Amino acid sequence: MQGAGGAPLSGGADITEASGRRRIGVLAVVTSIIVLLDQTTKIIAVESLADGRVVPVIDGILQLRLVRNPGAAFGLGVNFTVVLAVIVMVVIGAILRMSRRLTNLPWAVALGGMLGGAIGNLIDRLLREPGPMRGHVVDFFELPDFPVFNIADSAIVGSAVLIAILSLRGITHDGSAPTTGGRE
Repeated sequence: MQGAGGAPLSGGADITEASGRRRIGVLAVVTSIIVLLDQTTKIIAVESLADGRVVPVIDGILQLRLVRNPGAAFGLGVNFTVVLAVIVMVVIGAILRMSRRLTNLPWAVALGGMLGGAIGNLIDRLLREPGPMRGHVVDFFELPDFPVFNIADSAIVGSAVLIAILSLRGITHDGSAPTTGGRE
């Protein structure tokens, strides 16, 4: 039986749609915060550390040192800056596509962090020296025996950890039943 105008008696579809819109809003807010923090701190780092200065923050644990990274994490892919930029664009597209069916709050936070980190580093690749699609990513947080990194990198890693936890717990981004690999 349907209500007036062919609408279902259950309001479940409306609730799911509203929930999805709220989750996309959360994704957008998290993304925006990460991009804003990332780009603001990179501007400050470039202005404050460009002369090669190193600033100790927590003695022996954390210091600030400007590094312009043409590659990926851990100095990999130094000669593949254009390829890395294209890969990041594909990742951004995949996240945006997934977000159309997003209904889970932790997934919204995780995808927002991943998207914000990807966009933050892509901005560097597109707009920083030596030129478009070849720009070097600004990194400035330095821990002992660890590559120098930035807020975008931290958001990507934190989001990847959250996505792994959600996946291992069988929580899907769209509320569907998790796949069981063919087992019932």
